[in-house]
Amino acid sequence: MADHILETEGLTKEFNGFVAVDHVALGVRPGTIHALIGPNGAGKTTCFNLLTGFLPATAGRIRFKGRDITGMRPAEVARLGLVRSFQISAVFPRLSALENVRLALQRARGRSFDFWRSERVLARYNDRAHQLLFDVGLSEFVHTVAGQLAYGQKRALEIATTLALEPEMMLLDEPTAGMTHADVDRIVELIRAIRAGRTILMVEHNLSVVEGLCDTITVLTRGRVLAEGDYAAVSANPEVIAAYLGSDAAAEPAHA
Repeated sequence: MADHILETEGLTKEFNGFVAVDHVALGVRPGTIHALIGPNGAGKTTCFNLLTGFLPATAGRIRFKGRDITGMRPAEVARLGLVRSFQISAVFPRLSALENVRLALQRARGRSFDFWRSERVLARYNDRAHQLLFDVGLSEFVHTVAGQLAYGQKRALEIATTLALEPEMMLLDEPTAGMTHADVDRIVELIRAIRAGRTILMVEHNLSVVEGLCDTITVLTRGRVLAEGDYAAVSANPEVIAAYLGSDAAAEPAHA
């Protein structure tokens, strides 16, 4: 599996005897958008937590760019270039959009958070912060306090702060959850725009988003891989139709 930037072997997670992720073998090719889908309780978010070090694996291995990252802490994983959006890049609601991105830029450059330094010193990050906010469509909200942004705009800001960490691979956990149709369209276009030079792995319950964005789809059910392929192949699979596509499954709970 040398052609994979991220891969797992026998990845397993048990909670007091309950197997949430069951010997999952996952391979994500560089430069692609890869989706994890499945019904409620399929193990999608648990799998994300394992990949990014938020949960320890019960068994199995995780490799990123050929390096075994099993058991690494989230900060160590992020420093390698594997960054989980909406978890690592939490928004500070009382800071402006510019200040949020500027803090992320400081961390990306290996510096401590220089809260005590002068505005003149911190201004060195402004040009890049402005560019990132432009990239995610927030140029008009540079000085807006993050807590006053609309829901979709907050998601875009979180993506900007994640991009500030210069990730080689981004993991997006249900990036369109709870959004209006207009916000979904904007986030889809944003993801499409930022994919250049990056690999993206996403959990997503909106199948129209998956169909329009993703190169490869892995379907999980009861913690196991049920099917994998492009949207056409997966959507035609009778087992997938029975387990997920033909159901009224909603978004998976955050703890699943």
